[in-house]
Amino acid sequence: MSDYIPIPLSKLPIGKVGKVEIINSKGNKRRRLLDLGFIQGSYVLPIRKSPLGDLVAYKIRGTIIALRQEEASDILVYRT
Repeated sequence: MSDYIPIPLSKLPIGKVGKVEIINSKGNKRRRLLDLGFIQGSYVLPIRKSPLGDLVAYKIRGTIIALRQEEASDILVYRT
């Protein structure tokens, strides 16, 4: 997998840093992700997966945010 092809945030392995490139959602969902700090150029680090696997905790801009896999799939990142 090339580092120059954006991948969904949900596919970024735990402990690997990614750089936000694109948010593929619209309306309130997009606004919520932007408000949480998922803006182009921000670095994000998946730090922990929930026991059932649907929620993942991400560290972004000094804050830890939990996203469902569906939400994380809408965010495309470059691996750094």
